[in-house]
Amino acid sequence: MRRPKPRFYVIVASTVLLIALLSWFFLNTYPLGGQGSETIVQVTAGQSLGSIAQTLKNDGVISSTLVFRIDTTLFGSPTVRAGSYQVRKNSSFSSIKSILSNGPNVVALNVAPGLTVHEIALQLASDEGNTYADTFLRDATLDASSNPFHPDGSLEGLLGTGTYLLTTGETPQALLTRMQSRFVTQARSDGLTPTTTSNGLDAYQLVIAASIVEKEGYYPVNMPKVARVIINRLARGGDLQMDATILYYLGVDGGTVTHAMLETRTPYNTYLSPGLTPTPICQVGSVALRSMVNPPAGPWLYFTVIDKNGDEAFATTFAQQLANEHLAAERGVS
Repeated sequence: MRRPKPRFYVIVASTVLLIALLSWFFLNTYPLGGQGSETIVQVTAGQSLGSIAQTLKNDGVISSTLVFRIDTTLFGSPTVRAGSYQVRKNSSFSSIKSILSNGPNVVALNVAPGLTVHEIALQLASDEGNTYADTFLRDATLDASSNPFHPDGSLEGLLGTGTYLLTTGETPQALLTRMQSRFVTQARSDGLTPTTTSNGLDAYQLVIAASIVEKEGYYPVNMPKVARVIINRLARGGDLQMDATILYYLGVDGGTVTHAMLETRTPYNTYLSPGLTPTPICQVGSVALRSMVNPPAGPWLYFTVIDKNGDEAFATTFAQQLANEHLAAERGVS
């Protein structure tokens, strides 16, 4: 019996290898078992396709960066914009490339300290549409029954700050649940729980006061002393006389409070209504909240911005306050 020539073995080995390589390629390109769970992939500005492939692998979307690079070389690569992409693990490469080509499909909602619920809703209207934003605003202002800090009413001031990635199909109520949960976590790290009391204020009142600190202090360096001013004025009795509370009621973000504004009859006019406002006036950051929970000692009752950098001067007497206001005027701060 004649033995096969060496060339025959080479052909057989090459065929087997080719079949193995093709199988490996197509099994990575079109994975078995169907799509898996959804995950969010972050693409940064200027990120190369190779780096994106590595990100996809790290997030469990693909199993081989090499096969993905081969596929994009042979069949075309997507133009990928920076942003967040919701992708299912174990997806086919064609599906992944289609998602990446169509641009970010996950909205990044940035909730900075100082934003009101209405301002958050305006962001959502731009990203998710008016219907979504209207539902969010309605639920955030009418129903807080599940919030441990305030069981009934507006969620103003009770939403965690930071970035939220809105996945496909997430409802406004689900988003609000996430935002409340984040606030509880953030507040705990700042020393505030639903049972916390400080300087005669309960937890919800501390959040209200912290929201005023957020707006009136503006810069973190000012906030501890602003917190002490609020506590001292509350202890003294009478009106807090904070411009930010009137502006909140009027839906104005910053600016000068006019004489007509000061005559507005509302519980948010702290020139006419004693004590704290009925609700917070914005979402609060860590510095403002910590400033209210653990304020510095001091006799201050007044403060004013004294330069265009936003620095504030604090005074114990009205005469000192007038001197600080005169200094501010000299520096062109109205």
